[in-house]
Amino acid sequence: MIIGIPKEIKNNENRVGMTPAGVFELTRNNHTVFIQKDAGFGSGFFDEDYQEVGAIVLDTIEDVYAKSEMIVKVKEPIEEEYPLITSKHVIFTYFHFASSEVLTKEMIKSKSVCIAYETVEDDDGSLPLLTPMSEVAGRMAIQQGAKYLEKPIKGRGVLLGGVPGVPPGRVLVLGAGIVGIQAAKMAAGLGAHVTIMDINMKQLRYVNDVMPNHVVTEFSSEYNIRKRIKDHDLIIGGVLIKGAKAPKLITRDMLKEMRPGTVVVDVAVDQGGCIETTKATTHEDPTYIIDDVVHYCVANMPGAVPYTSTLALTNVTLPYVLRLANLGWEKACEQDTSLAKGLNIVKGKIVYEEIAEAFNWSIDAM
Repeated sequence: MIIGIPKEIKNNENRVGMTPAGVFELTRNNHTVFIQKDAGFGSGFFDEDYQEVGAIVLDTIEDVYAKSEMIVKVKEPIEEEYPLITSKHVIFTYFHFASSEVLTKEMIKSKSVCIAYETVEDDDGSLPLLTPMSEVAGRMAIQQGAKYLEKPIKGRGVLLGGVPGVPPGRVLVLGAGIVGIQAAKMAAGLGAHVTIMDINMKQLRYVNDVMPNHVVTEFSSEYNIRKRIKDHDLIIGGVLIKGAKAPKLITRDMLKEMRPGTVVVDVAVDQGGCIETTKATTHEDPTYIIDDVVHYCVANMPGAVPYTSTLALTNVTLPYVLRLANLGWEKACEQDTSLAKGLNIVKGKIVYEEIAEAFNWSIDAM
């Protein structure tokens, strides 16, 4: 198969779809790999590294799309890429369709095969291709939240770990999945008091068993959320419903119940966000303030640590890329039920129900 790796063009997205080690495995299996010039530069990988393992470097993104059958990316295609995607392409990347009707319509129109990393699902319900980026984002959420709590950037002026004689900061984590657990772990490591909420009692029991005593669990309900937001300094939104829009757990009116300078980090922004006032931001301009509450809603948080993120992503995507390349997308999805769940749009038809539901479309009418 002919595989293309374009340079990511989303704002401050420094990750790349494949490391040189991943490309080595593809060329070793007799596949042709085209990579755009400087695609890996932001992650610390250079054109020479890719050429040494058999990749062919092309100057432009147009060349990569034109010559390739399968495109391996990190983030969803953006407007400049829409005209480059045609019916000959299999696109393997993070799509998060439920948060963008425009993207969804464009991919339907392209008649391409869109396989989304975030909906590839194992038999136990885990999401193997989303997990490493959720781990990165969960840990980063605390790093960023701690920074934006500083007074010069309009935060409350709270040091999360406190000091002797002064109580630590208080962190509220919504969702006890991968993001939530990693965020709680990082916050606890800094010495903060952490409350983690979920509606899944099994997850809360697990958190209760593995976390230190200053991490407490609480069942998630609107009443409990409203109570906790009044005295917590940093709130992390880490809720995920596979392939669908995130539920709005914090509404606009709740902001007035928070103390001025409270920081909210909405890691669910890719799926529309779990805070009603969430709007996607970039690493260039990461925050905004509504009702004296600092919002950090960067849609590609792991892009800020691209070396770590690209290695972690390739570790999990490579076996699936190899399967798709060796067998073709139809046979690969036939043989691998986990990969089959990654199919979102196939040749102009939505095949993942939650996407249609997000826009109140009928999947049968597609």
